[in-house]
Amino acid sequence: MSEIKALLFDVDGTLADTERDGHRIAFNRAFAQVGLDWEWTDELYGRLLEISGGKERMTHYLRHYIHPDSEPPQELLALIPDLHAIKNRFYWEMLDKGEIGLRPGVARLLTEAREQGLRLAIATTTTGDNVRSLLRNTLGADAEHWFELIASADEVANKKPSPAVYEYCLMRLGLAPTECIAFEDSENGMAATRGAGIPVIVTVNGYTQDGDYRDAELMLENLGEPEAPARVLGGRAAGRVSSSVCVDVGLLRKLRAG
Repeated sequence: MSEIKALLFDVDGTLADTERDGHRIAFNRAFAQVGLDWEWTDELYGRLLEISGGKERMTHYLRHYIHPDSEPPQELLALIPDLHAIKNRFYWEMLDKGEIGLRPGVARLLTEAREQGLRLAIATTTTGDNVRSLLRNTLGADAEHWFELIASADEVANKKPSPAVYEYCLMRLGLAPTECIAFEDSENGMAATRGAGIPVIVTVNGYTQDGDYRDAELMLENLGEPEAPARVLGGRAAGRVSSSVCVDVGLLRKLRAG
């Protein structure tokens, strides 16, 4: 087995529970601001998350929920980029107010990985501005510099489940897939890592917990803390670890050693 050299992190749903109480609310506020009567409930948003990317999600909603039997009006399709920009401003306001925090174990693992010399990168379908705002408001003003690379929708057009963003990371980092471990929260994310050949740990959330993650190294409720280990819910290596774990660099090396 190759030595671990880098950890690659998805953002939304993985670093933080941004979807239900962040992006969803921001989308609804944007719709209201421009006078649209659209409202994305918890249940509906869970279905819409099958579509990666905010602009793509709105386009899908418009075509399949608002105008399922006809081509949507061009003025609505043309409004989507502006809607996305408005939504992002609402989202950044929520971050600035401290309304969205990191998931258990994230800050601890990032800090330990840095201390042990592992390289860090972001691989996400959200925008770079969203990533930097989240990092700044949860980890500190210099947190974006913890990451050697932030690969986002600004650099890679093809969204997950395409492996494009992970292939871009590997190319920029100059690493083989087996020298990395990725962290995701969804089936789309796991499919992207599989396409790039990168082992993945999946930390599910309320929207993604019913997915099929048998091909993940581990499926967990979160990354865990020493005083509150995370339940192991499945994955190929589930039989080689305890029923609850605190994911640290030592555990990652154990997984890679087989």
